[in-house]
Amino acid sequence: MAQEIGVFKRPDSRFYWINTTLPNGQRLRQSTGTESRKEAEAYLAKVNLDAYRQAHFGVKSERSWEEAVVRYLELKASLRSFRDVQRICRGLHPYLAGLNLNQITGDEIWRIAQGELKRGNKPATVNRYLALVRNLLHMARDEWQWVDTIPKIRMLSGEVERDRWLTKEEAVRLIAACPSHLAALVRFALATGLRASEITGLEWGRVDLARHTAWLNQTKNGTSRGVPLNVDAVAVLVEQVGKHPQFCFTYNGKPIGWDVTNTAWHNALRKAGIEDFRFHDLRHTWASWHRQAGTSCDELKDLGGWKSRVMVDRYAKFATEHLQVAASRIESMFGK
Repeated sequence: MAQEIGVFKRPDSRFYWINTTLPNGQRLRQSTGTESRKEAEAYLAKVNLDAYRQAHFGVKSERSWEEAVVRYLELKASLRSFRDVQRICRGLHPYLAGLNLNQITGDEIWRIAQGELKRGNKPATVNRYLALVRNLLHMARDEWQWVDTIPKIRMLSGEVERDRWLTKEEAVRLIAACPSHLAALVRFALATGLRASEITGLEWGRVDLARHTAWLNQTKNGTSRGVPLNVDAVAVLVEQVGKHPQFCFTYNGKPIGWDVTNTAWHNALRKAGIEDFRFHDLRHTWASWHRQAGTSCDELKDLGGWKSRVMVDRYAKFATEHLQVAASRIESMFGK
């Protein structure tokens, strides 16, 4: 039976469908997502017009912010930080909803920045919003070829780089103040530098205690990597053997599927006398201790799973062994 051309109804769908050949020769057959024939015909006319303008005048079809977000989220769905990406997209919706990508100008970016600052957000938080918009627009231009130009987006100044880490004595106090399941997470974080989600999601099938190695199948940047386990990390894992058939870290026999910075975490901080400290700061502590012990930035980059030296260079200031000779040049100048 010959296929229907134009707008038609399928017996298995309540929506109208279109079947057409675009000016560039591409065959298009898809649902219009509407039950109104007039709307379906208008959609078909728009598709053909956009294709004609693109084929003959090089004019790209207009794409909406919503379309871009849908594709962006599909591409980011495998990231551990996917919920944060979703949250930021929802926060951007009031500013960019209903706009086409070519309508997002410097003025719109300014509105986002000023609107979030007025809500009381710090520059660091606002920069997360701006960074997502910038990343999405770069993909729309360079990879999807949906737009030809995008606004230049600069991050806000005044973002204070977080520099919070524990001394060995503070770490001992914190571990002692934690309930056993939380103490295990803290000890493992300090031994490996892994993020909270990477630890709670670690499965026995990805651990080789004999070879002192673990494998992460999903990290923050979306890549898999191996993690060498030192003696302290292995000791923590050995203590967990037999508690659960799949997951390494559990609470009352069940996998830890909630935010580890809960009441138990805050109670432990208070009991240990530690203020302004997040679980992720254990990763900063691990990196700082490594640099203080002489681990090079390149080694630390590979150990921590960072893709570039930018993050690792933050910890360079903690290594001073290469300056010992210079410091000793003026020692004992005043006698005893």
